[in-house]
Amino acid sequence: MVTSNFVDYVKIYCRSGAGGAGSTHFRHEKFADKGGPDGGNGGRGGHIILKANPQLWTLLHLKYKRHIFAEDGQNGSGALRTGSNGKDQYIEVPLGTIAKNALTGEFICEITEKDQEIILFPGGLGGLGNNEFKSPTNRAPRYSQPGIPGIEETVILELKILADVGLVGFPNAGKSTLLSVVSAAKPEIADYPFTTLVPNLGIVSYRDHKSFVMADIPGIIEGAAQGRGLGHRFLRHIERNSILLFMIPADSKNIKEEYGILLNELKLYNPELVDKKRILAITKADLIDDELQLLMKPELPEEIETIFISSLTNKNIDKLKDMIWEKLN
Repeated sequence: MVTSNFVDYVKIYCRSGAGGAGSTHFRHEKFADKGGPDGGNGGRGGHIILKANPQLWTLLHLKYKRHIFAEDGQNGSGALRTGSNGKDQYIEVPLGTIAKNALTGEFICEITEKDQEIILFPGGLGGLGNNEFKSPTNRAPRYSQPGIPGIEETVILELKILADVGLVGFPNAGKSTLLSVVSAAKPEIADYPFTTLVPNLGIVSYRDHKSFVMADIPGIIEGAAQGRGLGHRFLRHIERNSILLFMIPADSKNIKEEYGILLNELKLYNPELVDKKRILAITKADLIDDELQLLMKPELPEEIETIFISSLTNKNIDKLKDMIWEKLN
């Protein structure tokens, strides 16, 4: 069995560091046996920090990392010495990663920008030493504060691919073939459903050294919003795309009906998806002639811009790129 190197969901138990305890200490010197309080403060516990890494495109490196613990802060000591802070723990993730509480499902944060860092779970504050509690009426306090404990939580990290264009269609609609033609991506291509089991990304070159990112999303089937087929697992990747390129083969029985089913699945999953810019590409246009194309046009959906393309003969591929670029800008 071929194992995938694409992982878009991990669950990790995290614990930020506890703060160090403050010190209860009095100064003892050769000629001052009963000096004043000089207990130092405890150090801060280490944070758990989510950090963007644009070089990553999957959560594979975290697949077997079940526990991440930050270091505890050190205790304070005499001579007003503050304990050192605990070492922070960084979790590097790809752009498009969101963090949720595993118990409640509550959204915590998302990573969408290069070099972005977010403290997922802050370390506990260090306790105050007895020097902090001295006053004119209490010159020799014999107490200090303990450090504040760290936070223990299980977090879900979920990746939603960031791409300019997302390819939407039933299995065998020609999505992987198009991506292989317009970019250097080499997705698996075969004439059977669900050839694509993971999203594939490709950088599409455009005029004057411009480019945009295209994502081949695994095929949708009717009922995907309820979890059928690959279901929710990959529908979420469409949420971050700027443009949705719907792809339906020219030899489909009813193009308008298939488009309606695809649009309905997106709407059921997330109603906001229908507000995205859309283009409909009728694929495998090499199977029909120009006369048949004209006869088919009245039967196409009216509310979306449509183009006939063929990845095999490169028919209208450049024109499709122009349409995409125009909508992106």
